[in-house]
Amino acid sequence: MDVNSTLRYLHAEFNPLTEIMDDNETNSTRGERNSLSCVQIRIPQELFLTLGIISLVENILVILAIIRNRNLHSPMYYFICCLAVSDMLVSVSNVTETVFMLLNDHGLLTLHPGMLRHLDNVIDVMICSSVVSSLSFLCTIAADRYITIFYALRYHSIMTTQRAVTIIAVVWLASFTSSILFIVYHTDNAVIVCLITFFCITLVFNAALYLHMFVLAHVHSRRITAFHKGRRQSTSMKGAITLTILLGVFTLCWGPFFLHLILILACPTNPFCNCFFRNFNLFLILIICNSLIDPLIYAYRSQELRKTLRELVLCSWCFGI
Repeated sequence: MDVNSTLRYLHAEFNPLTEIMDDNETNSTRGERNSLSCVQIRIPQELFLTLGIISLVENILVILAIIRNRNLHSPMYYFICCLAVSDMLVSVSNVTETVFMLLNDHGLLTLHPGMLRHLDNVIDVMICSSVVSSLSFLCTIAADRYITIFYALRYHSIMTTQRAVTIIAVVWLASFTSSILFIVYHTDNAVIVCLITFFCITLVFNAALYLHMFVLAHVHSRRITAFHKGRRQSTSMKGAITLTILLGVFTLCWGPFFLHLILILACPTNPFCNCFFRNFNLFLILIICNSLIDPLIYAYRSQELRKTLRELVLCSWCFGI
């Protein structure tokens, strides 16, 4: 069983994972699964579409708010804007495929194998780019908060706008390049190993950085106060807490998907693992929920961003009337 089984087709009807398991399982395996009473949660396509649209609108509003408000033109918010773009890739891929599936189900569109294959490749690249870029920007924001807290007086000379733009360009280039390579070599288990390894490394990196920040923050706060920069320290720690929440939500929402990948390598034919595989759509819903929750975290933790988002919503409502 290869990574194509998890990255291709976002719903059970088109998920070859189900077909592969059905075709390859023996009578004894089927009997074992029945004895396990596997519970498969069916998720309607309309729910995928609804959550995808809501997430897409939220992340577009976050991006527009950061572009519009000059007070948010700083490296940290540039990185948050890129994180919103990463979330938007998940939403766009989900909405696109769900629309095609609904049109196909209602006989309004015929999906030819070649067309479906190209659509899958594009969607897979977007999903892979999203996860790689999200993890990369979470690490970037963690490093940015670390510099803000421990090198506060030199922050603007270290994290310049030019360097921030360079980092953003490198992350996106690496994300799309690696995603294309993942799709080209999707039949190789090394692709799954690379994704899992990258996920674990970024989690360890962020955990170590945040632990160091919070352990030494109190001591460093006294030094900052001596230079009359107490307010900066407070803002920096607030940013660090915000990104800690983002990392926690990301881990909870993407964790089952990466566990799915691990089990594909560890026990592809085990009946217990097969039960887990059959709820892949549930893991996809969690991924979409991550894209939906992130903008709410930004708005809740940043008063300036919340104010700009409110203005955008009110302006849209007024023009709608």
